[in-house]
Amino acid sequence: MLTYLLIFVGLFLIYWGFNWLWSYYQKSRFKAIGGEITPDDFEHTMRKAQIIDLRERNEFKAGHILGARDIPYTQLRERMGEMRQDLPVYLYDKTGVLSLRAARRLRKNGFEKISWLKGGYDNWSGKTKKSPTNY
Repeated sequence: MLTYLLIFVGLFLIYWGFNWLWSYYQKSRFKAIGGEITPDDFEHTMRKAQIIDLRERNEFKAGHILGARDIPYTQLRERMGEMRQDLPVYLYDKTGVLSLRAARRLRKNGFEKISWLKGGYDNWSGKTKKSPTNY
């Protein structure tokens, strides 16, 4: 029984390690086009960018970064045409996980200046706005 437990724990650690390395590799590839930025840098430079909230509509309505547009990750492919390729794109989601996926998708479709909020909306302490309930 202990052997099976040790095997399971070992496989879990290998899986976790691989995922961590893959995420690190992906993030490092995007530094040339923008990459992950701190909340302070995000706030100081966001006026020159289009801010995209990748969370679902109900989360967006509950509170979002002031000036952000609601384009959920699940609709990104269909709504990419609403975004300008000549302007920087700042992405954020709840924790920062989906932003990397969205950045890869945008890059494949011709966007060149893509950054995302480190830690996502959960790490944001700047100005926010709530949408009206009859949105």
